[in-house]
Amino acid sequence: MQDFASLTETSLDSLSWSEWTSTITDHLSQDSQSGAHAEVLDARHMAIFIPKGTTLLVSFEAHHRIEDVSDKAHPLGWAMVEALGWSHLCLACERDTWFRDNCVFGYFDRLIDEGFFEEFDNVVFYGAGSCGYAAAAFSVAAPGARVFAIQPQATLDPRVAEWDDRFLAMRRTAFDTRFGYAPDMLDAAQTAFVVYDPDIELDAMHAALFTRPNVTKFRMRFLGPHMDAELMQMNVLLRALAQLNAGKLTRLSLARLYRARREVAGYQFSLLKATLRDDRHLLTRLLASAVLARRDSPPFRKALARANTALAEQDDDMPATDSA
Repeated sequence: MQDFASLTETSLDSLSWSEWTSTITDHLSQDSQSGAHAEVLDARHMAIFIPKGTTLLVSFEAHHRIEDVSDKAHPLGWAMVEALGWSHLCLACERDTWFRDNCVFGYFDRLIDEGFFEEFDNVVFYGAGSCGYAAAAFSVAAPGARVFAIQPQATLDPRVAEWDDRFLAMRRTAFDTRFGYAPDMLDAAQTAFVVYDPDIELDAMHAALFTRPNVTKFRMRFLGPHMDAELMQMNVLLRALAQLNAGKLTRLSLARLYRARREVAGYQFSLLKATLRDDRHLLTRLLASAVLARRDSPPFRKALARANTALAEQDDDMPATDSA
């Protein structure tokens, strides 16, 4: 029998959007016992609901990036369903749409009218990038929810964010209608965390627009444009969501979780590039020595040798001083 349990054992890796949606729909359409179901909203959007516990995770995910955070190309929330017994509602899109579509608006209208969110003790919204925008924007449907948004855009309305030239094709999409300006939609949230890399200037500019009393902005330098994948690799993302749901996530606790970056190769290489770019020879030596103490890495061995040479040359160039 095909059901959610068997679906979690099935790899959805390398499937096209249509194959991915049909595989999930075929499994869940036969899972009448658990109440799990999938609904295709239109050609580019679908909703997947897995009922379990009294905590609901609402995640927004883009199919073309789902393999970056899951080896089996599963929605992120399925791990929380299995590990913590949460319920999960996944809104999935084929590619980045920011979920600015009437079919999505109508779906949330139906959930609100049915009192869907009121059936749960806790509701957590999550998304990254364009999906982070959606998590913040649609969280207004569940007042009192908690939100975790990674690198979200506040809006792509050119009257507000004309400086963001990364998504020019979306400029004809209306961001001034329902569920529009994401920072305003967070006013109904109990708390929200906006996580971003300050070295990505446009992301930092969007993050500034989220300044609200109930929003904690947290900087994560050197993680690059795919922070969600990096945080999954560090085993930070799911732990942060669990702490957020328990009301225990703070700037300090997130900083403690984020210390896991020190053991991640991608972060180490990003940090090395920064120290080399800025000719920070002493920092390069300290970084390379710390990494080489954990593992052998030719790029770090080469960087350490060059840093030692540069520092030695600097010492030779120092003027002699009178020892007296």
